[in-house]
Amino acid sequence: MTDLEPLFFNRELSWLEFNQRVLGEALDAEVPLLERVKFLAITSSNLDEFYMVRVGGLNIMVAQDIQTPDVTGMSPQEQLNKLSQRTHEMTRQQYDCFNLMLEPGLQEIGIRRYSTLDLNESQHQALSDRFDREIYPVISPLGIHPDGSMPLIRNQTIHLAVKLKEDDDKIPDRIVILPLGDPIPRFITVPSDDRHAYILSEDVASLFCDRYFPNEEILECVPFRITRNADMRVEEEFSADLMEDMSALLESRKDSDCVRLEVSADCSPEFLSELQDLFAVPEGYTYKCEGPLDLKAWFKIASLRGFETHQAEAWPPIHSPRIAPSENLFEEIAKHDIILHHPFESFDPVIRLLETAADDPDVLAIKQTLYRTSSNSPVVSALVRAAENGKSVSVIIELKARFDEARNIVGAKALQQAGAHVIYGVKGLKTHAKSLIIIRREPQGMRRYMHFGTGNYNESTAKLYTDISLLTCDRVLGNDATSFFNAVTGFTQPSSLEKLAMAPLTLRNRLLELIRFETNLATAGKEAKITAKMNSLVDPTLIKELYNASNAGVTIQLNVRGICCLRPGVAGLSENIRVVSIIDRFLEHSRMMHFTHGGDDVTLISSADWMPRNLDRRVELLVPVESADCKKVVIDSLQTMLTENVKGHELQADGSYQRIAAPEKGQQTRSQQFFYRQAVKAAQQSKQSTPTTFEPHKA
Repeated sequence: MTDLEPLFFNRELSWLEFNQRVLGEALDAEVPLLERVKFLAITSSNLDEFYMVRVGGLNIMVAQDIQTPDVTGMSPQEQLNKLSQRTHEMTRQQYDCFNLMLEPGLQEIGIRRYSTLDLNESQHQALSDRFDREIYPVISPLGIHPDGSMPLIRNQTIHLAVKLKEDDDKIPDRIVILPLGDPIPRFITVPSDDRHAYILSEDVASLFCDRYFPNEEILECVPFRITRNADMRVEEEFSADLMEDMSALLESRKDSDCVRLEVSADCSPEFLSELQDLFAVPEGYTYKCEGPLDLKAWFKIASLRGFETHQAEAWPPIHSPRIAPSENLFEEIAKHDIILHHPFESFDPVIRLLETAADDPDVLAIKQTLYRTSSNSPVVSALVRAAENGKSVSVIIELKARFDEARNIVGAKALQQAGAHVIYGVKGLKTHAKSLIIIRREPQGMRRYMHFGTGNYNESTAKLYTDISLLTCDRVLGNDATSFFNAVTGFTQPSSLEKLAMAPLTLRNRLLELIRFETNLATAGKEAKITAKMNSLVDPTLIKELYNASNAGVTIQLNVRGICCLRPGVAGLSENIRVVSIIDRFLEHSRMMHFTHGGDDVTLISSADWMPRNLDRRVELLVPVESADCKKVVIDSLQTMLTENVKGHELQADGSYQRIAAPEKGQQTRSQQFFYRQAVKAAQQSKQSTPTTFEPHKA
């Protein structure tokens, strides 16, 4: 098969299918009600980013008259047309879910949203008083100049568009904008007998907006929201000061082109047309919403206290029995490699390792990559303290991490002020690798302690995303990790890496080498198998290599959370490839691989997805997992997820996904639940085996 079209799925449409699977959790009556609300909010948040980045990027291509087709043969404009059709359909499904399922369910359990028509006299007065105290003084009406010039309309913020009648019929009616973003809360409490009653800020502002326009006739007042293009980049080749230029980029995003207009469904056609003209909305990217705008705000409703029976069962991270809380972490890692499976097992040991290193007089140096961190990050705080304690601290912090640029700039400045050596990534590439080296002086000599991960150094997302951490002091990995850091910080080519593979230099070739090894085994009539988990599979070269392996007889089982451009189950192409996707309460984020390799199992973890951007335009690491115990964790995890039949979906040859159903109730496998219960059981068994004799620590 040589025609490209049947070989691949379109990347953007595949991503929308992922968001559809997330929406499926919101539609599932078996899921606790507030968990369903959370999933609906996730789909809304996902679409926001999709428009800002993916649709925004395609719009730029169309504006620049770029006609280059994707691997399916579609031009940028053809992709935009298909995306518009699909996103309109998805938006309708979102609001059907909200209006017909979730909001009635919320009202049943005592969470009621009031409209202005629902208010009794005392409620109306209470809101009137609050409006006068807390909203009226904050909002500044923004007039539209007769020549059409606009004040700044903030991205993804609820606004009210108010049309005012002019006395002179020869003068067009006036439009004024009321911005309703921070510090005005979206959900305003209504005094009521309900357990939790609220009204939306836009409804309150609409109810009393005449107070801004005394003696004027209000013709129409409708909420709207625009999404701006965020697919903008710094030209690094010409950047003398990357931090300054990234700060300027953040400013420029504030008034970039509009790629989506959302407006209340009761907006008149005439007023809608005026708003479309004002914001120059591309054809097909206006959404008349049959319900409240910005459903991602309902994250707050999903997490309300006092409604725990309608939320997902609490699964707090478990402290791994592989690491004793009171033990010296360096001694623990020196004994054996340690693998942690987050968020089932706590991320705290990684934080503790850094905090210990910051204060340990025997630690001489710390080297770390940072892509995304949390607010008030304990990781950054530990690095700052280490630098202040006189240790050599080198941090590769990625200023180009989309939507985290501002936070990373703040972190970089704090580290620099403390005396750390800060590198803003690599010109032309994003540094996405997750790596930490601690150099410690010990009686037997200098020793390097490493952490390699699949997720960010962010203790908040480590409770929400599934990821893998590897803690090791392997000598060869230490040499490789040092070469990696030296290459990035010194702007040189790394010396030959023995165990690690690094994008964009060797990672792609290493994956190709491993796939081809299995292909050759199968061709020779030997058992060959590839099992891999990733967030996205897009790269055409790797996909074609997987097709070749399938045709040779290699059994290929893939767990791909989101985008998958590979077409499985096609005779003569991919009949030996199975692709599943798991959508559950935690975001699947770990990247793991297992190649049988002729009985010499090769097991790896990585920061990289199988995408051209990760393999060719990012700094990434592929890390072998070599100890028998750690290998077992990875292999067993991969196999368990492939037996998923509660939250799993299987990709079909036509691009659709089918929910995987358990044959019987008693044969259900929900992998995330299994991993959590496994972590709990291991911790309990460890407590039961605690020594009853007192053994002193070594001096």
